[in-house]
Amino acid sequence: MDRIGDIALFLRVLDLGSISAAARSLDLSVAVASQRLKRLERELGVRLLHRTTRRLHATPEGAALAEQGRPLVEDLEALASGLRQAGTEVAGTLRVTASASFGRQYISPLLPEFLARHPRVTLSLDLNDQLLDLVSAGVDLAVRIGALDDSSLVARKLAVNRRVICAAPDYLRRRGVPRTPQELAEHDCILLVGRQGRQDVWRLGDGRGGEIAVRVRGRFESNYGEALRDAAVAGLGIALHSTWHACDDLRSGRLMQLLPEYPIADTGIYAVMPQRRLVPPRVRAFVDFLAERFASPPWEQHAAEAPPPAPRRRRDGDPGAQAR
Repeated sequence: MDRIGDIALFLRVLDLGSISAAARSLDLSVAVASQRLKRLERELGVRLLHRTTRRLHATPEGAALAEQGRPLVEDLEALASGLRQAGTEVAGTLRVTASASFGRQYISPLLPEFLARHPRVTLSLDLNDQLLDLVSAGVDLAVRIGALDDSSLVARKLAVNRRVICAAPDYLRRRGVPRTPQELAEHDCILLVGRQGRQDVWRLGDGRGGEIAVRVRGRFESNYGEALRDAAVAGLGIALHSTWHACDDLRSGRLMQLLPEYPIADTGIYAVMPQRRLVPPRVRAFVDFLAERFASPPWEQHAAEAPPPAPRRRRDGDPGAQAR
């Protein structure tokens, strides 16, 4: 870049006819400008200027440098100008990844509005439950749910991820409603199998700032949230769900919340970006947009409308009334 700058100075000298005029136009001292021209001649091994008392003229070598170097300098200046403009303009291709279920339910419906706001943005959305390496995959932004364990990433919290224990009314009629966390161990529970293995220990608050850990088991497990939700609605057992995932089922009564007095600790929903000092405007605009739309999460509004759990039914001789 020093050599390109020196060539740009040389061209300015030719255009203005003197070193002093070129130095003033570039906010340099005459001494510094002269030293830079001498450095350029020394590096190229040729004389570039004939110096007279009135004006400077290019040598044949200097004329060749001016003819072939001017387009390069102008192209570089145009590129730099374009990059500076891009640094303030919301434009370009934005690459986003999110989990399949959350992305389909809550990210995808927002995209037409975002693209209408920013007509110079092209958006590529990858719905994927795998944890991608953002840098190697060339992804600008990921929406991730739960605890974050990659310190090389920059995260902004978009919303609280509240989780509830729930089951279908049919299951509760057959097996009864658990009244304490310990009773969950006697029920069929539907288990998530994630990156850290089978999540068969559920941790509930005890109402006093402590925690109750219960090891649960069941006849169905999956790594896919939609399959777990379908199994819970079908009455296969008790499930642990994020409210964003189960809010419609809770609102309609297809699922009933259990043990609300023993809440599961909240996690978060985050916008995650590769660590860098200068965040592209298109990325910053999308994160701000998501934060705006998730300030009052729609899934929490839906979950708040959910009916209370069905009362536990006990009848003599009815084995379905007793927890296994």
